[in-house]
Amino acid sequence: MIEDIEKRLGYAQEYNTQSKKLGKIFILDSTLREGEQSPGVTFTHRQRLQIAWMLDYFSVDAIEISPIVSPDHELSCKEMIKAGLAAKIVSHIRALPNDIDVALKCDSEWIAMYHSVSDIHLKYKLRVSREQAIERSVEAVEYAHKHGLKMRFTLEDASRADPEFLKEMCREISSAGADRIGIPDTVGAMNPHGMFNLIKTVKEDISTPLDLHCHNDLGLALANTFAGVEAGATQVHTTINGIGERVGLVSLAEVVIGLTLLYHVNLDVRLNMLSELSQLIDSYTGIKTHPAEPLVGYNAYKHKAGTHVAAIIRNPIAYELIPPKLVGNRRRIIIGGLSGRSESAFLLKILGLNPNESTASSVAKGLKRLKSGDLFEIELSDNMENQILEVEKNLNRKNPEGGEKN
Repeated sequence: MIEDIEKRLGYAQEYNTQSKKLGKIFILDSTLREGEQSPGVTFTHRQRLQIAWMLDYFSVDAIEISPIVSPDHELSCKEMIKAGLAAKIVSHIRALPNDIDVALKCDSEWIAMYHSVSDIHLKYKLRVSREQAIERSVEAVEYAHKHGLKMRFTLEDASRADPEFLKEMCREISSAGADRIGIPDTVGAMNPHGMFNLIKTVKEDISTPLDLHCHNDLGLALANTFAGVEAGATQVHTTINGIGERVGLVSLAEVVIGLTLLYHVNLDVRLNMLSELSQLIDSYTGIKTHPAEPLVGYNAYKHKAGTHVAAIIRNPIAYELIPPKLVGNRRRIIIGGLSGRSESAFLLKILGLNPNESTASSVAKGLKRLKSGDLFEIELSDNMENQILEVEKNLNRKNPEGGEKN
């Protein structure tokens, strides 16, 4: 849990307060299913097992993988289940008896079936009627239920479906034995208000717990995820670094920190693994995380402007909502054209000099005259931060004669 949340949020807490406190929220990570649908991404069998182990140690509630993609994926699914991880291993399949049989061969306890529900998908993707969609879905749920499987049934493209037909599908598959129902925003068509209304509409019609799967096509996946949780969804789907089909889903790091910090949900996860998980996916995919990626990006805790650096030296919460150590990241400062007196003094200090106010100011002015902008950066250890603070105190300490003391 993040320490001193109220102090860090300040009066923002008053605006963020919800009328109803959220209950238990579950995290399902789909890096091994949705994530592998990301353009240019393919995991080896060994990589899938390593990612699963890391996610399990991080303490997600469920890990999703599709055993029907290839024999290699089926093998990965089998071994993940055999490993006895604490997280549920969810076999993602189509709503077809043959796919259910593959999941059974893997000794799956949980499956996630899906069937399209929007008229757009029914007409152009599957070429079936609404009546056929209901019949196929119910038959698949009954077949899986008969074989003792626990299941989530996902209604693909739910956000673009006729609300009355969506509710009818939910009632039918719920009655047939589905344990959870997934409501995806398959093409990122929702705004937060719309997502709240969508989840609320379904939740008011059935009692089956709801999953939320938000795509990021318009950059609203995270906001829509939180809106859906506020409306009553109890399990959210994430991927490491937000990878997935097209531009992906919500990032695991952003979801868990947002729920922890802004909604005060106790997820009981190892937050300090977030940067490590991000770097693991970087190394396996070759797709470098953008430096400005929230929380886990290289620039997430990098400070440049002189006033910013001076403030975080005195107290990092001035410009850091949560400490970098919490997510396994590091604090860095940039030395260059925007550096102020404090940074300049620290630079002189690590070069072995004993700066005073005059020399520090002269160096700062010199840096500002350079044309190259950013010169270099320094990664700060706790000891270094203490040194900066000590240097700043020395610069501001008056001598008995009233001048600046060296």
